[in-house]
Amino acid sequence: MAHRLAQFAGKKYLNLETFRKNGAGVRTPVWFAASGPITPDREDTVLYVYTLPNTGKVKRIRNNARVRISPCDYGGHVLGEWVEAEARFAEGGEAERAHRLLGKKYWPWKTISRLVGRLVGRKYAVIALQLV
Repeated sequence: MAHRLAQFAGKKYLNLETFRKNGAGVRTPVWFAASGPITPDREDTVLYVYTLPNTGKVKRIRNNARVRISPCDYGGHVLGEWVEAEARFAEGGEAERAHRLLGKKYWPWKTISRLVGRLVGRKYAVIALQLV
């Protein structure tokens, strides 16, 4: 499993494929941050993404936690192999830690985005992705 995770090391985007009720996949390129080092000997690293809570991907994950992920470029062009993962929603301290990790990786854009979001009263959903 670890080699599948290692393909995300040094990448800026991952393509998150969620599934509709009819089984059709919907792919979305997103920013991500890892809970720890992405190395071949680590299997417990969680990848975090964030989004607005009323997006299609959130609704699809609530219906089906099975997702697929792959490293990609800004336009969503796949740069590695697709791997199966399970998605869940991070809450409380875990969500705050995920925001800090994302803020560090995507400084200053993530920090600006979050500050503007707070000014207009936006909440964000943090999605934790664990390879299966």
